[in-house]
Amino acid sequence: MKSANSLMSGLGTTVFEVMSGLARQHQSVNLGQGFPDDKGPEEVRRAAADYLMDGHNQYPPMMGIPELRQAVAEHAKRFQGLDVDWQSEVLVTSGATEALADCLFGLIEPGDEVVLIEPLYDSYLPIVRRAGGIPKLVRLEPPSWSLPRRELAEAFSDRTKLILFNTPMNPCSKVFDREELEFIAGLCRKHDAYAVCDEVYEHIIFDGARHLSIMTLPGMRERTARIGSAGKSFSVTGWKVGYVTAPPEMMKAIAKTHQFMTFTTPPNLQWGTATGLRLGDDYYATLASDMQRKRDRLADALADIGFGVLPSSGTYFVTTDFRPLGFNGTDEDFCRHITVEAGVTAVPVSAFYNDTEKAPRHFARFCFCKHDETLDAAIVRLRQHFTR
Repeated sequence: MKSANSLMSGLGTTVFEVMSGLARQHQSVNLGQGFPDDKGPEEVRRAAADYLMDGHNQYPPMMGIPELRQAVAEHAKRFQGLDVDWQSEVLVTSGATEALADCLFGLIEPGDEVVLIEPLYDSYLPIVRRAGGIPKLVRLEPPSWSLPRRELAEAFSDRTKLILFNTPMNPCSKVFDREELEFIAGLCRKHDAYAVCDEVYEHIIFDGARHLSIMTLPGMRERTARIGSAGKSFSVTGWKVGYVTAPPEMMKAIAKTHQFMTFTTPPNLQWGTATGLRLGDDYYATLASDMQRKRDRLADALADIGFGVLPSSGTYFVTTDFRPLGFNGTDEDFCRHITVEAGVTAVPVSAFYNDTEKAPRHFARFCFCKHDETLDAAIVRLRQHFTR
């Protein structure tokens, strides 16, 4: 038999699936994979359920149902001050990961250079490479995760097609500030590069901060694709509804890729997402404040147990340094150890680097988007294990 594609067949199983499988095997409290315990807003779920029974269940328009595309445009205006043409600048996708794939396959030519920032979400590199892109990696260093401007500037060249980055950032929970975004924007303008910005955690941001999209900065409106997610904004990760906002010329290539990737997304879930995007500001404020409270509940307890806890400015996650506990193995060893011996599962942060051997090997990422009783059960188990 002829071999399959060497890049894709050579990939390992995603760390989230590995650790979730281990969690099921040992019946541990799973704080590894980022999915909430909550069901999501009833109004959003009810709208999707009603549409399923009473609405149109055949193929929706390839770009997405008008109601959702209009809601995405309204949402961009309300929260970012962007004037978006819903007909030419908004695309609905089957999840943010498909949105990423559409952008990367649609924009990258083989041999193009793509700037990426480590640690990074695990789907980025395989998609870039499968599209023929050449990754140019720039690394953020803990605990501050500040942007290394000299290294970033050196990663850009006349061969740079785009930069792909995530803010708020999974896994390290960093939120890029205005100065950092302006620096990135300056490099994009200088090198005539696109920006593909993964903004799925745009409403899960803490301590009074507000999300800022690089698309709003001077000279970036015509060269940025921004990606959002119903799963993250409405705690319905299983719906896999994403949306892309991009200028018309960029969108043409992105939409044509989507046409031959999934073509459409379930219309009832689109309708429910449109309902969610039109919820009042109080919904989004409560989402952020509830997640911040959960962050504090878990982070304070982990610090009390003896973990070194790094700042978390957004997302579902808190990163911890386990060395103060006296554990001398790698982060993979540690995450397996606490799953088996303590009954709590986390994710090794080295999994979010291209070269795990050269990555930091003493950090574990815990997810806090869970019910209080789930977090408390994990805390009790970890406390009992590390104070024996």
